[in-house]
Amino acid sequence: MTLCGAANPGCSRPWRTHSCVPRSHSCERLRLLALLFPILLLSACAVGPNYKRPAAVVAPAYKEPPPDAFKEAQAAGLQPANPSDAFQKGKWWQIYNDAALNALEEQVSIDNQNVLVAEANYREAKAAVRVARAGLFPTVTAGPSVGESHAVTTPGTSATHAAFSLPLDVSWEPDLWGNIRRGVTAAAATAQASFADLENAKLLYQSELASDYFQLHGTDGDVDLLDRTAKSYDEYLTLTKNRFAGGVASDLDVAQAESQLYGTQSQLIDLGVQRAQFEHAIAILAGKTPVQVSIPAALLTDPPPPVPIGLPSELLQRRPDIAGAERRVHAANEQIGIAMAAFYPTLTLSASAGFQSASIAKWFSLPSRFWSVGPALAETLFEGGRRRAMVAEEQAAYDSTVATYRQTVLTAFQQVEDQLAALRILEKEAAKVQDTVKAADRAVTVSTAQYKAGTTDYLTVITAQATLLSAQRTAVDLLTRRLTASVSLVEALGGGWSVTQLPSQEDVKKGN
Repeated sequence: MTLCGAANPGCSRPWRTHSCVPRSHSCERLRLLALLFPILLLSACAVGPNYKRPAAVVAPAYKEPPPDAFKEAQAAGLQPANPSDAFQKGKWWQIYNDAALNALEEQVSIDNQNVLVAEANYREAKAAVRVARAGLFPTVTAGPSVGESHAVTTPGTSATHAAFSLPLDVSWEPDLWGNIRRGVTAAAATAQASFADLENAKLLYQSELASDYFQLHGTDGDVDLLDRTAKSYDEYLTLTKNRFAGGVASDLDVAQAESQLYGTQSQLIDLGVQRAQFEHAIAILAGKTPVQVSIPAALLTDPPPPVPIGLPSELLQRRPDIAGAERRVHAANEQIGIAMAAFYPTLTLSASAGFQSASIAKWFSLPSRFWSVGPALAETLFEGGRRRAMVAEEQAAYDSTVATYRQTVLTAFQQVEDQLAALRILEKEAAKVQDTVKAADRAVTVSTAQYKAGTTDYLTVITAQATLLSAQRTAVDLLTRRLTASVSLVEALGGGWSVTQLPSQEDVKKGN
């Protein structure tokens, strides 16, 4: 509908005084539209449910007590000092006081390709917020055109007419029912969840690197043990050969000593495969090629440091995956409101203005100006239940995200409890294994003396040596397991992350 300002070839009045409708009527309509804008803005509301964080089951206390070493450190006032400081800085791996580990961990956030994927996904999610936010503003388009038409005027004659047009169109759909604002909020919540995914990816790969690092050095411990054991077995083989040469030992004793030595040496060689794989995995986690990373052999000697556990209720604030799941619940809640807004009519305000002339010389002259403005209201009267089905679909999707959020919380508690139990039980097992090592070592000493005295056969010595080696390897492996369980506990507790690090909705909407 054209309200005012269209050029009329059949009218000789100047543009200022001419309109397609009486000027008083058109101006009254303009005043009405001018009053309508603030009314629309003030009356706009958001249909649909308001978001409320879903409740989750939180235990009053952890079922599994921490290991005794943690309790002793806390009683001595050591726990709040070193570990908590490292946790607050976000560099939780510093609690292990290993410079080589620190250097490798720093590379994860910089060069790990999976972390970079998560970072790119976060930037994409932030851009999607700005895309959704653009729907709150009018759309302005321009379409200049130059054309020429040929028409027959009288039989035998024709005329060519040129047309020069420069229209400027403006359209705006007021957010009367809040579907656009809810879309922006949903996109912002999704971006927040994407940020939490990024932080969770960092924690995951940092933890995996630390676990591989301790397992690599645990392998170094096995290599050192088997190397020392092989040297000892070689000495026993020499002893047995000398006794055989002296006629006090049989060739069976020599064969048994050889078999024991060669078996140990083969185990020692086989550990090279395991160590190489751990070193390669660490290189990839740090974003390097295997040829760029070489980790010197080192032995694990210190037990796991104390870890600040905190209260179960704090876990919901410390885990990035829980924060991400909660933000997705918020986004799903907004989708319900968007689906419900489809039941209401939509209002589109549009305006057009520009220049139109048959002569390029008069293209931008005042008589060539035109403009129009008018609203359009649309409402779907029948669509076979599609809108109700869409609302039901979004409500089901919301229920799914709530269940996922609650399951994430439950899984987090399980992981913390698992690692607390592992650390406490492995600590007690390590103490008992040390007793086993001492007893097995005494058995080797006694059986060796008896063998040299000729009161027992070499099989007794071999059995005692095998028992000692098994106990010693168990002790080495237990220390490795305790350290990897410590890393898993740190990961289960969120690695020092806090929900306060999550960007706010306003920051995400601004692209910060």
